Amino acid sequence: MTNKHNIDLNGRLVVLGGGESGAGAAVLGKVKGMDVFLSDMGTIPAKYKELLDKYDIPYEEGHHTEEKILNANVVVKSPGIPPYAPMVEKIVAKGIPVLSEIEFAAGFTDSKMVCITGSNGKTTTTLLTYHILQKAGIDVGLAGNVGKSLALQVAEDPHDTYVIELSSFQLENMYRFKANIAVIMNITPDHMDRYDHKMENYVAAKFRILQNQTKEDFFVYWQDDPVIRRQIAQVQSEALKLPFGLEREDATAAWVEDGIVHFATPGEVWEVPRDRLALKGLHNLYNSMAAGISASVLKIRKENIREALEDFEAVEHRLEYVATVDGVRYVNDSKATNVNSTWYALESMTTPTVLILGGKDKGNDYSEIEPLVKEKVKAIVCMGLHNEKLLEFFSGKVPVIADTHTLEDALKECRKLATEGDTVLLSPCCASFDLFKSYEDRGDKFKAAVRAML
Repeated sequence: MTNKHNIDLNGRLVVLGGGESGAGAAVLGKVKGMDVFLSDMGTIPAKYKELLDKYDIPYEEGHHTEEKILNANVVVKSPGIPPYAPMVEKIVAKGIPVLSEIEFAAGFTDSKMVCITGSNGKTTTTLLTYHILQKAGIDVGLAGNVGKSLALQVAEDPHDTYVIELSSFQLENMYRFKANIAVIMNITPDHMDRYDHKMENYVAAKFRILQNQTKEDFFVYWQDDPVIRRQIAQVQSEALKLPFGLEREDATAAWVEDGIVHFATPGEVWEVPRDRLALKGLHNLYNSMAAGISASVLKIRKENIREALEDFEAVEHRLEYVATVDGVRYVNDSKATNVNSTWYALESMTTPTVLILGGKDKGNDYSEIEPLVKEKVKAIVCMGLHNEKLLEFFSGKVPVIADTHTLEDALKECRKLATEGDTVLLSPCCASFDLFKSYEDRGDKFKAAVRAML
């Protein structure tokens, strides 16, 4: 017996990685009657061990046992495990199919899929789209990089529609999956270390979101992104294209005119005043446009969409106001783990800014933010174990640059450098793994330290 993606339900499923996606995939495999084993080179968090125990799924942590893995019929791997990991290479050499958790889960459901990717803005757009659908009374699940794993929802709590945030890592191991609505927010260099430092490899991974789409499906994208425009010219897709941007072009589905955001999708034309949108700033305008187009295509009433765009609450760790200390505003943008995210953050700054940068560099090119740094930043505070690249690049380009290696020292420097009316912006450009467990951990600790200064 097989499922719609031709997975043998009498076969052996091995899951690599015991986080949200791995544990969810293991449960789904077990519920469908497969022989399941999960293996994690690191430590499996307690809540996922409890879930595996509840379903009586055997697992190991701290190592991989080859004989328990290489006898699999299919392997689901965590998106964080690169294709060049030794165990993955051995699995591939044996000809065992390697799938992402999303690909695996999609074989067991016919629900509608709204899928969102991009280098920046995808989390906000995903949460905003989910908010609109939920508010409109749609039976909707939130999955991918946010919410619960798609596999776990398909196993325990299925929905008619899913809004899924997809990273390039997840898209790498997706083959038969189909997005009913595929959204690409933008594409700028990120994770270059994973893609042999070749931009075309990263772009190709992102564009996998279009595979298997038919003329019944939709492709929503930012029309002014040069990378997307170039790639579209080379990709055959039957999906109806619904671009968005500031200016109206022939096929534009959302644009701005005289302070009004206009939407025009098949059979639906409506508008909302830009100043009524809950999310401020240019990048958030695009997020609102993409979410509004997606909801329109799903035939949500325009009144519902408009209301949801106006009352949405912003995403944690993304340009999140923390507190004002001694007349200085502190803003947590810890989610900015790449250069383009920091560009968007700086673009929205309206006061002199003390910018906290640093962390694990992923092959960054800082020249993209150099003009905005020169225009808006009065001082840079580097916060990381290895700040040499930042110090070398920005020295002489800002009045002051400080080198710190802890959050406490970074905030001491910021306090010295910022004066009343300034903004201290944590928008690091880099991954968090040198000093913190995750960007959430970095943002939480930053917020706690700032509030302790009150």
